[in-house]
Amino acid sequence: MKTPIIFVSILLFSILLVGCASTADAVRSKHEGTTQVYDISPEQAWSVAKTVMQWEGATEIEEHKEQNYITASVGMTAVSWGAVVAVWVETFGKEYSKVTVVTKRRMQTNIFTSQTEGSFQERFAQAVDILKSGKPLPSSPPGTTQTDK
Repeated sequence: MKTPIIFVSILLFSILLVGCASTADAVRSKHEGTTQVYDISPEQAWSVAKTVMQWEGATEIEEHKEQNYITASVGMTAVSWGAVVAVWVETFGKEYSKVTVVTKRRMQTNIFTSQTEGSFQERFAQAVDILKSGKPLPSSPPGTTQTDK
């Protein structure tokens, strides 16, 4: 009877040793991120980044304007312990913005995460298209059943 308890204890301890990702880990990993250049001003890109984070379910959004980055947490789901996200918005040329995003799974042993760098950049491009069409960004992501008021 002690064998299952010992096994479970060793398994839980091993998971704890693997560690959990923090926003600081995401910030330190900028060089691993996915970067895209967009035809919008850095001010617009900053606003779009925050909106996309909200669309993707991020909470605890923290702005670090002096260092050109925003961090956030994405909550747990049925298949994931969540993730942390860091987004850098930098001037690129005269009127463009370079946007770099890093996502880290909270628990390194997770296979799935609700937000990836690719999904963030896809939503970001979608938001830029909305802005370019002259419309305001909706509070919920386009293509969902929720309506804006």
